[in-house]
Amino acid sequence: MNVALAFFFFLRSPRALASRIFLLLGLAIATWNLGSFFLFVVQDRESALFWARVVQFGVIAAMPAFVHLSLLAGQFNTRRMPWLYAFQGLLAMLCFTPWYVRDVRDLGNSGWYAISGPAFHLLNIPYAISVYSIYLLLRRRKEMPHFQKRRVTPLIIAQAILALLGINDLLPILNIDHYPGTQIPVYPYGSLAAVFYGIIIGYSVLQNQLLDIRIGLSHIAAHFIRFSFLFGISAGLLLGVALVSRQFNALNFALALAVFAISAVTAAVLFPRFFGTKELEKWESRILGDHFEYQDQVRSFITNTVWYDSLSTLFDDLHHLLTQTFRLESYQVIMREEATQSYNLYRSHPEDTSRKSLDLKPQSAVFRYFEWGKGEYLSIDRTRLRATAASLERRASEEMAAFAAQFCLPLASQSEVFGLLLVGRKLDDEPYTATDINLLVSLVKNMSLIVNQIRLKSQILQAQELDLLGRMSRGMAHDLNNLLTPVWTLLQLAGESGEGFDEELLPVAQRNIRTMRSYIKEALFFSENLRLDLQLGRVDLVIQHAVDLARASRNKKDVEVISVTAGEVLAEMDEVLMQRLIANLISNALDASRSGAQIHVHLDRLPRPGEPDWLRLRVVDQGEGIPKENLSRILKPYFTTKNRGDENRGFGLGLAICRKIVNLHGGNLSIASVVKKGTTVQVDLPSRQPRPAASPIAVSA
Repeated sequence: MNVALAFFFFLRSPRALASRIFLLLGLAIATWNLGSFFLFVVQDRESALFWARVVQFGVIAAMPAFVHLSLLAGQFNTRRMPWLYAFQGLLAMLCFTPWYVRDVRDLGNSGWYAISGPAFHLLNIPYAISVYSIYLLLRRRKEMPHFQKRRVTPLIIAQAILALLGINDLLPILNIDHYPGTQIPVYPYGSLAAVFYGIIIGYSVLQNQLLDIRIGLSHIAAHFIRFSFLFGISAGLLLGVALVSRQFNALNFALALAVFAISAVTAAVLFPRFFGTKELEKWESRILGDHFEYQDQVRSFITNTVWYDSLSTLFDDLHHLLTQTFRLESYQVIMREEATQSYNLYRSHPEDTSRKSLDLKPQSAVFRYFEWGKGEYLSIDRTRLRATAASLERRASEEMAAFAAQFCLPLASQSEVFGLLLVGRKLDDEPYTATDINLLVSLVKNMSLIVNQIRLKSQILQAQELDLLGRMSRGMAHDLNNLLTPVWTLLQLAGESGEGFDEELLPVAQRNIRTMRSYIKEALFFSENLRLDLQLGRVDLVIQHAVDLARASRNKKDVEVISVTAGEVLAEMDEVLMQRLIANLISNALDASRSGAQIHVHLDRLPRPGEPDWLRLRVVDQGEGIPKENLSRILKPYFTTKNRGDENRGFGLGLAICRKIVNLHGGNLSIASVVKKGTTVQVDLPSRQPRPAASPIAVSA
């Protein structure tokens, strides 16, 4: 069975490294099994010595393949494996000499056992490496996605059992004939484990595509394997009966098996429904299955999407599914920004940095095609486009042709499309089947629900965070302000009279009090139930005023602030809050910039046909940048990375205040940064604020 499995997998994928390693392992285990069998059968010492060396040859050959499989399954570096293969090759050459196996001895029911030579103990080195490889794989498993864990679990179990019971088989070689503290003779359970090792790994390859060995069986092959399992089960049961009753001879045993085989084939052909109950089909699908490819993995991923609570983790696992399981050459994920209603490239493979913003609008043909319920997917490849395709479908296909994909699937919530998944060709250039498309449709439908839930949860948490901060700040600021008011008054009076106070400490105390009052003022910003004082004004003038103030205050650094605006730009805004927003962003950029650097402030229009324009404000500096691990926290209140700058800069509330001002205006704030190269803060704002809908009573009046 081990030889058959090894060659079966190898012939399915002869160029794959994993297939070649599994072939070596299968042949090595088969050699081990064969030698163990003859050690129970032969009678003379000379034959037993030969087969004992055959057993050890199989063990030596299995060791490096054993380690190599573990490292491949855990995606570890395998550059040092040739050294282990070379070392095992040296042991293999010594195996048939007295240096490795000196002699044998008969242990009765446990068969013949080898007597070790001086070189035998060198086997401890690869054995220790194999145990360590299991430990490494076990640690790596904790970091794997759910469906990858399921792939490597049978391998870890099989490796651990074989390693543990391998120690058992070494005991008689070390002159330990009975288990310590008992009179129970040692039995070669390691050889028994080796019998089942290849079958366990073979099952994992068939069911879970272990090591990316992909197996597809025809109906004839599937029936053959199904029959083989039934035949094996019946043979095992008959053997058990023969051992207990001791009434079966070889002829009776063979006749019983033949009768069972003929009955099973006849029943399967003439009465197929007889074996077709749902429970039996369920177990058959798990043990044998008609899908020995990737369908189970995709369905497992779909089932587990409900447990994701992070978009980054979800799309990381989706990347593995699309590239490793579906084996796609390329894919793109397009997502809509809720604030600007624009569509951006969220993920892509290979990564494409040239098209972060896309020329797609809510009125684009592709969105109308999906929102009008025309289909669950769109064929982009013209050769696959239906001859009866409607004009809208053809326009949508032409619109997406620039992405060089084959199919487009919608991420939608209640018929509203908020994203797209575009899939390219397969790596082996095989065509998509109906099963492929059905799996992708199911995958995208489930992902749509989860992505929408995660985004809504993020918005709710952000609102709760700001509300909690407001309540906390209100109480703290009120108490601090009451305590500081008499102190501030006393310091002012002391400054005017100059009596009884240290002339050096007085300015320091006044400056510290000013810093605390400034902090209280910023903290109170979150506690106020702000209502925008909306007026139609010129955003370009507000920016220019903030830039002029920044230029006047850059007394410590020679930093040039450059503003570029698109002429006169009108927008409905709270001018005071907008001034504070822009001044805060420029001040942050000044703090991060080195002397001689430049800060660019850009204001652009984002035209939207049939709707009010949006505005995009960008503040770009050439400073130190923000480390990747801090980008997700930089907008949280009280988090700051500043270790220098003016003492009046606050306590990590500046960007949190900016975010609240942007949210009050119905916009969106995002930050992109590269360490040592600079930071870009982008603010997207509507030029017109939405008007609340009139109540039915007001309308009727």
